[in-house]
Amino acid sequence: MYKRVRLKDTVEVPPEELGDVSPDLVKKLLQDKLEGRMDEEVGSVVSVTNVEDIGEGTVLPNRPGVYYEAEFDAVTFDPQMQEVVDGTVVEVVEFGAFVGIGPVDGLLHVSQISDEYLAFDGENQQLASNESNRTLGVDDAVRARIVTKSIDERNPRDSKIGLTAKQPGLGKHGWLEEDHEKREATTAEGE
Repeated sequence: MYKRVRLKDTVEVPPEELGDVSPDLVKKLLQDKLEGRMDEEVGSVVSVTNVEDIGEGTVLPNRPGVYYEAEFDAVTFDPQMQEVVDGTVVEVVEFGAFVGIGPVDGLLHVSQISDEYLAFDGENQQLASNESNRTLGVDDAVRARIVTKSIDERNPRDSKIGLTAKQPGLGKHGWLEEDHEKREATTAEGE
């Protein structure tokens, strides 16, 4: 889930920039420092949008810059347990599909995609069912639920998000549309 939050952090202004400690400079320094960083409390910082307040500068011994505490607005992405998310398949491997959900990828394990057996087709970079001829490949739109979350603040790319698409209303968008059309056809026949 995307959120707009108000945060505080300390930023180092290098000596060559001390003549113009402006909100624009502090915003740029905060963007360089924080964007893409993962934090357990706020999630992944997507963008620093506005600097509200810049505190007094502090000089530390043996450090060339001046440190300012800044209060600022940011957009964050914080995936919640059991949240339903839409994403796009970015990679297909033998054990499942990696789905881009915001700035992070989640793993949709092959056992969590369908009740049907899905075989890996490495040549076409897809998972395919022999029963229904359904496939899941790169660039396919998917709706899934977040079922596990392990955030690694030091190495955000090592954070793990587990997804499932086996529940009703979840799965590849094309499959959901097919299922909806079948239900509508069945309902129309019954009238």
